[in-house]
Amino acid sequence: MFRDVELTRRKLKLLIDNGAIKLGGNKPLRIYGTLSCRSGKRMKKENRVFFQSAEEAINEGYRPCGHCMKTEYQKWKEKKPRPIT
Repeated sequence: MFRDVELTRRKLKLLIDNGAIKLGGNKPLRIYGTLSCRSGKRMKKENRVFFQSAEEAINEGYRPCGHCMKTEYQKWKEKKPRPIT
């Protein structure tokens, strides 16, 4: 996982171009999505993190974005345990 505040614009572009970064995430909300997601582009720089894969994001405790990753989000939502009421 890479934190946006620790990367220069040049380093970030290089990591994206080399395939080391493929997904972005919101650290406080624990949500990850595509780099082109409108929701992700609006978040504050200090909240933004990056991942090489969905597996990495999931292992870090993040869930898929409901906007840009609808299929993955629905699968996650179906697997999520429901609270007992």
